[in-house]
Amino acid sequence: MFDDPLFTVVLLAVLAVMVVLMIGLGGFAGGGAFNKKHGNRMMRYRIIAQAIAVILIVGFVWLRGGTD
Repeated sequence: MFDDPLFTVVLLAVLAVMVVLMIGLGGFAGGGAFNKKHGNRMMRYRIIAQAIAVILIVGFVWLRGGTD
């Protein structure tokens, strides 16, 4: 399964969501100037990354799922 390029793209998209989420959570937990300046932006980036990841996951399942 790891030799499938589409799976690799899906995996990278999911990892990107996780990275953006961790940065956002870290900023929120720390508060301060970073959270005030970048909090909403990080939330928007997370939502966009999640939408892309979900579209890629659905596309992967649709293209590779097939019926047995």
